[in-house]
Amino acid sequence: MEERRPETPAEANGAAAVFVVIGKQLKLLREKAGLGQKEFGTLVGYGPDLISAVERGVRTPRPELLRKADEVLDAGGLFTEVISQVEEAMSRARTRHPEWYRGYAALEEQASALHVYSNLLVPGLLQTEGYAEAVFAQWRPLLSEETIAKRVADRMARQRKFDIWPSATFSFLLDESVLLRPLGGREVQADQLQNLLRIGSLRTVELQVMPMERSEQPSLDGPFNLLTVRKGGQVAYVEIHTYPRLITDAEEVSVLAERYGLLRAQALRPSESLDLIEKLRGRL
Repeated sequence: MEERRPETPAEANGAAAVFVVIGKQLKLLREKAGLGQKEFGTLVGYGPDLISAVERGVRTPRPELLRKADEVLDAGGLFTEVISQVEEAMSRARTRHPEWYRGYAALEEQASALHVYSNLLVPGLLQTEGYAEAVFAQWRPLLSEETIAKRVADRMARQRKFDIWPSATFSFLLDESVLLRPLGGREVQADQLQNLLRIGSLRTVELQVMPMERSEQPSLDGPFNLLTVRKGGQVAYVEIHTYPRLITDAEEVSVLAERYGLLRAQALRPSESLDLIEKLRGRL
């Protein structure tokens, strides 16, 4: 269900004000250069909807966008100079999620280990902005543009945990069908596969693919997450049609942990998985 009041991606701690100012500066220089949002987006490698959201201050301006914008608009360092402030604002910002998701989001922030199995779509922690936008744009009932922008920004903010040290450890197990589904179009799919290669190469991450040719599949019930929380306890999380369930019963958690172990044993090794993703990326 859509939240009553659309929120900017980082209302807390003044971060939103930083994003609004940058958005206004970006719009001013873009228009001064005689570029439309679509034309400018093509030059910097982003879609017009994302450019619009950044200019309105409802989407976090990513550092890579600021670097490209500075070059394309000949801004003389106006945007590159504020990258550190943007990163600081993002780190201060309080991530906001739908109410039904907030309990899990809090646990995820504290987890020392996270294991994710998905056979439907790329997990949120691995999604690109374009892929996440495609996911929320297809949500039913339809979400407003502001809500989509907020949800995408929140999803991108979750990915900061890959940069924190000491880091949690991560493993992701994806069904090959997830990689083949061109959600958002071929360009979005190609960018998403490239992002999987990037994150899958991190020291703290192991990414594996379950080939579709496997004749055995020990978890046909759908995706799930396993989290190791404080004092070494493990919990599980499942979600179906936005109906979440946090599983703390040790016996139920052990069943999912056993399934995950079997899945990892039957999947391609991390190096083989990255090779497969590279091949799929090369075909697009």
